Amino acid sequence: MAEHQEADVSFRKDTVSKLLCSFFKEDKTRLSSDATLLMAEVLKIFVQEAAVRSQKQAESEDCDQVDIEHFEKILPQLLLDF
Repeated sequence: MAEHQEADVSFRKDTVSKLLCSFFKEDKTRLSSDATLLMAEVLKIFVQEAAVRSQKQAESEDCDQVDIEHFEKILPQLLLDF
């Protein structure tokens, strides 16, 4: 089993901001810097959790490699948890 290594991974603030703003219905809606940073952190945790759960699913099926099928199996519960 591979040892878990924490990498300093993050989402770019401007990318998160553009993503969130693309869903705004009104042009007057603004996004604070703190909200953008918070959402970037939530996205980081979500992606990390998805990777860990996908790896565990692959291991439970005695697979050496994580495939999209492993991710698809964990996705419903992951979305319910978030």
